[in-house]
Amino acid sequence: MSERRRRTRIHELGRPDVTEIEIGGTTHRVAEVQPMDVDGVRTMTVGTILWGFAALAMVPFLGRLEAAGTGWWFWTAVAGFGLGLVGLEYCKVRRAALRARAGGRRRG
Repeated sequence: MSERRRRTRIHELGRPDVTEIEIGGTTHRVAEVQPMDVDGVRTMTVGTILWGFAALAMVPFLGRLEAAGTGWWFWTAVAGFGLGLVGLEYCKVRRAALRARAGGRRRG
């Protein structure tokens, strides 16, 4: 398997650099981009809020949902909100650990 790297585009207008990698007879384009949400706190926060809004939006219709046999929708939203809170706390602890580890590397 031969691998050959070459630059294909100069950095322009905020676009990431693209590198072409040839492996065998196939050419692959790889962009060097940074991850958007490394620690997951923002993602968990948005998801938890959405589950909470969904649960609150169904409260006035809970009787109607139960009568229709779809009361589990409400409980699914409540479970999503509760699990989101647990996941949010986990991500916050993970973020603190990542920052502590990164701080230790800079000093050492």
